[in-house]
Amino acid sequence: MGISQQQVRDRFRRFWEKKAHKEVPPIPLIPKDDPTTLFTGSGMQQLVPYLLGEPHPLGTKLYNIQPCFRAQDIEEIGDNRHTTFFEMMGNWSLGDYFKEEQLAWVWQFFTEELDLPKEKLHVSVFEGTKQIRSDEESAFIWRKLGLPKDKIHFYGADKNWWSRAGVPDNMPAGEPGGPDSEVFYDFGEELKTHEKSAFQNQPCHPNCDCGRFLEIGNSVFMQYKKEEDGSFTDLPKKNVDFGGGLERILAAINNNQDVFATDLFRPLLKTIKEITSSRYYYGQHIWINKYFRIMADHIKGSIMLINEGANPSNKERGYITRRLIRRVIGYGRNYLQVNRAFVGELVEPVVQIYGDVYPELIENKQQIEKVLVEEENNFIKTLQKGINQIKKDFQKSSNSKNRIIKGEKAFYYYETFGITPDLTKDIVEGLGGQRNQSYEVDFIDAKRKHQEQSRTSSAGMFKGGLANQSEQALKYHTATHLLHQALFDVLGNDVRQEGSNITGERLRFDFSSAKKPTPNEIKKIEDIINAKIKDSLLIDFKIMTRDEAYKIGAKSFFREKYPDMVKVYFIGADASLEHAYSKEFCGGPHVKNTSEIETLAIFKLEKIGSNIYRLYAR
Repeated sequence: MGISQQQVRDRFRRFWEKKAHKEVPPIPLIPKDDPTTLFTGSGMQQLVPYLLGEPHPLGTKLYNIQPCFRAQDIEEIGDNRHTTFFEMMGNWSLGDYFKEEQLAWVWQFFTEELDLPKEKLHVSVFEGTKQIRSDEESAFIWRKLGLPKDKIHFYGADKNWWSRAGVPDNMPAGEPGGPDSEVFYDFGEELKTHEKSAFQNQPCHPNCDCGRFLEIGNSVFMQYKKEEDGSFTDLPKKNVDFGGGLERILAAINNNQDVFATDLFRPLLKTIKEITSSRYYYGQHIWINKYFRIMADHIKGSIMLINEGANPSNKERGYITRRLIRRVIGYGRNYLQVNRAFVGELVEPVVQIYGDVYPELIENKQQIEKVLVEEENNFIKTLQKGINQIKKDFQKSSNSKNRIIKGEKAFYYYETFGITPDLTKDIVEGLGGQRNQSYEVDFIDAKRKHQEQSRTSSAGMFKGGLANQSEQALKYHTATHLLHQALFDVLGNDVRQEGSNITGERLRFDFSSAKKPTPNEIKKIEDIINAKIKDSLLIDFKIMTRDEAYKIGAKSFFREKYPDMVKVYFIGADASLEHAYSKEFCGGPHVKNTSEIETLAIFKLEKIGSNIYRLYAR
């Protein structure tokens, strides 16, 4: 079955370390310093300030393997390539090397370190626009590396361009961006119908969706800045940002286009098979039941989120966790005929897969199981409530022969109670009713409209690390440092930051404390912050060793792993930095002086967990 996930991780680390790269520790799935997203959605998320010019403590050549979660992909799950939780292997050049070295090294990694057949690889490059030239440089480099012209494909800005704002026309003045070059693995013409896709009879190319090709790596070249007149000029320092999904790379190594057929899923699928007693196809180029894929992906994603404190709830991150768990239960009960509680049994195989990589999963295993079992018990009650509601709704009808269930109503039951349209139909027919002729179409249409509304309303929270560098965001971000220190001043040294979130209207700060702050203590915290703002304290940073930072009392986010060299921001900085009011590990950026914050008012305090509290301020 090819090399294991652990071997790929080891080879990736060894390869980039030989190229003089330093490993950047991955940040948590729930990011502390990015105000624009609920989850860490890419490897470059923590590096946005450095790609925009901030100096990185570890230098200009970096790499890491970053766990990621993308909530917007939930509805895509079920095919051979999409997952909500995944790991992104990345490398970066911050104004150091550029296209010549990057593409050669990527080619070397894939063909020599991982032994992928050269004849199976295709690449794509940017074809250019009226304002921006075609990326012939990358195409030339690929040809020098031995790729024939028919395996180098040119695509437009919708496929081979990166900026935080999307395609060049959408970029504001001053925004950096650039072309990218992707690597695809070709599983062969005979696998084109693997997923029975609607594209199977259309002309095939790397960016089509027939299932034959799988993108396994993408090198982004940040080389341009957009000017006021709409033209593009070269950046003085050009950056490289590479990302390759571990799951997809493993699929290519196995020469099996299904990422669920890798050892990142195999133990989990085996357990699901045993629980469901369902027919299960597994092996080289063999189809895996899509419900198995959905359940495996969702339980893995929910376990990873719970492991970082995102327990199921009705708000933000907790809502996503709850949605994943309930979909696992719903698919198990409604499609695979599991008539008992089972989600707790799925924790062990996930720990088996990832315990060596994320040892905290082993430590938290029992608590994760407890959370899942409790959520399952609650959801089973909700399902029964929904079934009772369906029966009640249909018993209201005066004419039993004409009682008809419509697709829109079925979607209401699905969204409210988690009842699938098939189960709703069965219940209605058992009551002597029937579905309308366009039942399935109407259900899908209602679901699509709901998804569009959800995407629109959550767009600002799922942008995947496009760090908000607005003036107000910088003020609030700096204010969290003042708030953090003021909490220590008033409540004592047992305070621990649990996370933060910033919008254009307010900041939110989560912390643990042995006692709940009293109204007088909240007022004292607020007064301290505003006094520091009024004092017009200077803000600066210093790059130092991690041990040195801890020695001088710099505060850190306990969930985050830090490299040997770190950036520490000082509020109230002086020549020695010893007497600064606040010292905190942080990547930045911040305002230059506390006076820029102007004022801060704490307007809400709530308890969100055992000894965990949430403050809102503006």
